[in-house]
Amino acid sequence: MTDRKVALITGGVGGIGTGVTRKLAEDGFFVVANYAIEGSEVAWRAAMSAAGMGKDRVALAHGDVTDFDAMDKMVADITDDHGPVAVLVNCAGITRDMSFRKMSPDQWQAVISTNLTSVFNVTRHVIDGMCERGWGRIVNISSVNALKGQFGQTNYTAAKAGILGFTRSLALEVAAKGVTVNAISPGFIDTDMTRAIRDDVREQLVASIPAARVGVPDDIAQAVAYLVSDGASYMTGANLAVNGGTYMHA
Repeated sequence: MTDRKVALITGGVGGIGTGVTRKLAEDGFFVVANYAIEGSEVAWRAAMSAAGMGKDRVALAHGDVTDFDAMDKMVADITDDHGPVAVLVNCAGITRDMSFRKMSPDQWQAVISTNLTSVFNVTRHVIDGMCERGWGRIVNISSVNALKGQFGQTNYTAAKAGILGFTRSLALEVAAKGVTVNAISPGFIDTDMTRAIRDDVREQLVASIPAARVGVPDDIAQAVAYLVSDGASYMTGANLAVNGGTYMHA
């Protein structure tokens, strides 16, 4: 068991999750990356190995974030093996894009369960401990589309907008306990999820970005690193828009 603060990243083996894992480990946290699909952790292991990060700095935790009881067990196992979770980054997410009039109940529910209900399922099992210890950091990964909407993504946009409301409300409840709750809304980030977008659509998206480039996972990781630091102790209930100027709002 390590004396360092433990950070749990849901969806931690994905593109953004891997970047966040690497950055927080570099900053001195012991990082546990959650994953649900067997085999999806292979690329993560390779990335951590290439970065020189072994079992003394990072670990994996298998579990379905849509299952409340499974998350209870996962958090308990992490606590037993590595120590209590001090930092939670809710990063798990999927897309099932379809215009609303063609969207099936399964497509709706899969995205809501994975992207939004998961935030409740995991946070609920770590929040009491954070409050009792008087220190905690929760960062919820939303999306630029939660702010501006996106054709064919009523399910995804609804889930990511729900994350913003969850963030503000929970921040109010736990601010006096030394726990901060913030969100990050990434724009177009170069990950496996966005690489699956049709080439012509992808080109149009890139052309619309004022910063004239696609974001990379490290752009989000840097923002996460700030929000979980002691330097961000007076920031809570906020949403950081990391989107290259794609959507600007006050």
